[in-house]
Amino acid sequence: MSGGFALFIVGWIVIMIGLMSIGGFFMFRKFLKRLPKEDGKSIIDWEEYYVDQTRHMWSSEQKELLEELISPVPELFRDVARQKIAGRIGELALQKKKKKITQDILIEGYIRATPKRDHKFLIKKLEEKKIDMTPYDPLLER
Repeated sequence: MSGGFALFIVGWIVIMIGLMSIGGFFMFRKFLKRLPKEDGKSIIDWEEYYVDQTRHMWSSEQKELLEELISPVPELFRDVARQKIAGRIGELALQKKKKKITQDILIEGYIRATPKRDHKFLIKKLEEKKIDMTPYDPLLER
């Protein structure tokens, strides 16, 4: 075997192990979210429950706003993000005993469901739509 070919094989092995590790990490995270908690339901089961319980509360306007807010998420992960955020919004709506999903509930749920690094995009989007952000200042990290 020549030195160049051996180096190619070693490089290929390193790349494959790296890719398999990354894939395994994401699969393991999904597995952990599927494990039942003390109450017998997993995180994903609760998300699905809240989405199903509040499905009738969503107006087309609010669905469009949610789609706009999750638009920066890569296409591959967008369904997962939509499920997580909609579940959190549904949970808030049920906790506050709302009859429909309002813009306030949607924005508060989005803030609570997303990591702080994503709030910059939300702030920019709300400023574009001329939506007052003062009620959400305690929730936002600026």
